[in-house]
Amino acid sequence: MAIRPLHDRVVVRPIEQEQKTAGGIIIPDTAKEKPQQGEVIAVGNGVRGEDGKVVALDVKVGDRVLYGKWSGTEVKVDGQDVLILKEQDIFGVIEG
Repeated sequence: MAIRPLHDRVVVRPIEQEQKTAGGIIIPDTAKEKPQQGEVIAVGNGVRGEDGKVVALDVKVGDRVLYGKWSGTEVKVDGQDVLILKEQDIFGVIEG
């Protein structure tokens, strides 16, 4: 099943953090923080401006993005946890 977000929404696959610290200490699941980085797997067409024209989104499929810890809505698609959020909830694109 594929998902196509509407308007200015983006589907992101969260990227899990390392389970070990730099010193080699293993972090248990209960102490992990929610991921704040993810990979964009689908984008909507864009939002309609005041002039009636559709304004395309700045992010594209494959971009690695940084978003708020409690942003968006978590859903399961094909057994995989993904996050659906508005483009305005994305802080930036990680380059390089």
